[in-house]
Amino acid sequence: MQSLQQIINVLETVAPLPLQESYDNSGIVYGDPTKIINKAIAALDLTEEVIQEAITLKAELIILHHPPIFKPIKRLSHQDLTSQLLIQAIKADIAIYACHTNLDNVLWGVNGEIAKRLGIKNFEVLSPMNSTHQKLVTFVPIENLEAVREALFSIGAGAIGNYHECSFVSSGEGTFLPKEGANPWIGKIGQRHTEKESRLEILFPIHLKQQILDGLHKAHPYETVAYDLVSLDNTFSQFGAGVIGNLPESLEEPQLLDLLKSTFKTSVIRHNLLTKRTISKIALCGGSGKSLIINALSKKVDAYITADLNYHDFFIPGNRMLLADIGHYESEQFTSDRLIAILNEKFPNFAVLKSGVNTNPVNYFL
Repeated sequence: MQSLQQIINVLETVAPLPLQESYDNSGIVYGDPTKIINKAIAALDLTEEVIQEAITLKAELIILHHPPIFKPIKRLSHQDLTSQLLIQAIKADIAIYACHTNLDNVLWGVNGEIAKRLGIKNFEVLSPMNSTHQKLVTFVPIENLEAVREALFSIGAGAIGNYHECSFVSSGEGTFLPKEGANPWIGKIGQRHTEKESRLEILFPIHLKQQILDGLHKAHPYETVAYDLVSLDNTFSQFGAGVIGNLPESLEEPQLLDLLKSTFKTSVIRHNLLTKRTISKIALCGGSGKSLIINALSKKVDAYITADLNYHDFFIPGNRMLLADIGHYESEQFTSDRLIAILNEKFPNFAVLKSGVNTNPVNYFL
């Protein structure tokens, strides 16, 4: 048994809220963060059946991929479906938390789970995000440099791709004159002091900003710490939309489509014209991924798998790659498994179950 806040902390360590898209509304939808949760269920969407399932299983929390609220609502009305569902959950005191595009935009999130299911090797982000990191520049007495640097490393600063504990240090002199009321670590009130200092530069993801600043102030000896935060427009490979990688073995186009049908348990796949190409390098994006067609083409992949494509989208690749739409629900159906795995890794004895409700609103007449 864990508090709702403890559960949220674990989920947001893997899928930080600052990584969600601007239109999104991930995070807590309803619930007291201090409430003790004995059981939770994970589902793709909030439906009446999912709520009833939670009530039957005596689950106090529903963890969703799709937030039930995207835009602000002015009132809860029984005439509105979303309002009806929220009212049911509130009456049953079932907390609701959504982990949406923030989970899409991490390598081992929604798309990483899909890649794993398809056996894709050495996959990386298809369209990296920018502005996900800042650079901390601070000035530390030489004798305290290592303690401050280690403290920042332990929080998560200094990671660039497959390299960790990255930093840059240069030497110089700092001056300060403590005024009345100050409590200087070194130097005297009313006298200018010169100290040999190290200039420490280190990158960190923006979602760790508060922890980084707290860690800096705790490890730094000075009463008032001098530091700069520099916003960066760089892109970093661990955050972004879609993934790209290689199949374990090359497949003919019909073989790939059969693999998609069996993996995603669907009998229908929409695709562009087959050209008898061999498929080795593929890109994918769970959910609505039409915006990444051009990215996939620029990476010269053999196939791009996504969902929610319209008629005109299928013209874009021409004969340059296979474009396949496997369905929105179908592409994201394993998201619940990923959410459960994240929580089980931290809380192995916590009861979090996969919903048995198929929330796919799309049906096919065959």
